Amino acid sequence: MKRRDFINWVGLGWLASSLPIAIAACSSETTTTSTTATPPTTGNGVKVGTVAELDKTGQLLLKESPVGPVLVVGKSQSGNLIAVNPTCTHKGCTVAWKETAKQFVCPCHDSEFGTDGKVIEGPADKPLKTYTAKIEGDSVVVQAT
Repeated sequence: MKRRDFINWVGLGWLASSLPIAIAACSSETTTTSTTATPPTTGNGVKVGTVAELDKTGQLLLKESPVGPVLVVGKSQSGNLIAVNPTCTHKGCTVAWKETAKQFVCPCHDSEFGTDGKVIEGPADKPLKTYTAKIEGDSVVVQAT
């Protein structure tokens, strides 16, 4: 057997033995489980956090929930909670709440949104999705509107 033939056979053997691994890696079905716990849902919506957490920071951010990402701002005593999907409609950055201006601002391109989610200043041209937020016991709960 010539050296070239031997190398070809070894290469072909290596390729054949690695093919099942490549197929498994490219499979559309994954068997991995997520370690992120899904927030509990109540009959009236999704629990975002506790009243104590909200009062401490003035806002709650839940990146993954059945209704999508949620940002709740406000204080429990005021009863006037604002809840939006914090994903900017321009390029998908996460907006931040600016308490002094009472608006949401995108850190990437400075889009500004009002408390109702509507665009105040672009480049975003679509409003943020809003949710209904309320306090149930010691929990802050949101539900899609």
